[in-house]
Amino acid sequence: MRGKPPEETAMDLIVEDRSRIGTVYFTQSEDNLRRKIRLPWVSFCSDSPALGAYGAFLKSSVHPRAYGSFARVLGKFSRDEKLLPLEEAIRKLTSLPAETLRVDRRGRLREDYFADVAVFDPAKVQAHATYAEPHRYATGMVHVLVNGVPVLRDGEHTGATPGRFVRGPGWKVLPAPAPAPSPGP
Repeated sequence: MRGKPPEETAMDLIVEDRSRIGTVYFTQSEDNLRRKIRLPWVSFCSDSPALGAYGAFLKSSVHPRAYGSFARVLGKFSRDEKLLPLEEAIRKLTSLPAETLRVDRRGRLREDYFADVAVFDPAKVQAHATYAEPHRYATGMVHVLVNGVPVLRDGEHTGATPGRFVRGPGWKVLPAPAPAPSPGP
């Protein structure tokens, strides 16, 4: 689009955006992803922030997973492609990552656990975000409760923001090890 080699374009973008430029890397094939999804120890997450499809958020491009990571697992890979049963997809989105990361009282519907609940229509859940149009909300979520408070009711945001920062045991920063002595002359 700029009529320059990719290397020059990348450097120009870094300068223009004051080093805040993001990139998307395609490091594996969809077939490889499908093989990994079936592995019993693989859980799902998203390393993207939660963004709104309005205001300042629209000024930057994001990875489509910011709007559709979990809906893609439930809709595309579980329902449409039948790579894993719905119950297994839900386990890989909830209890498996909570257990793996040792996040206390999360990931299951149990007494004394935090009440994070998503109610969705399995026939309608679908991701719509693409690389060309990343700011598109997923559909099919009916109700969502975070810490027991409704944040999505009948598919509409309630305005509530009861989320809390969640830490597993790995959050503590350990002191740096003492430097090794020099081997000498």
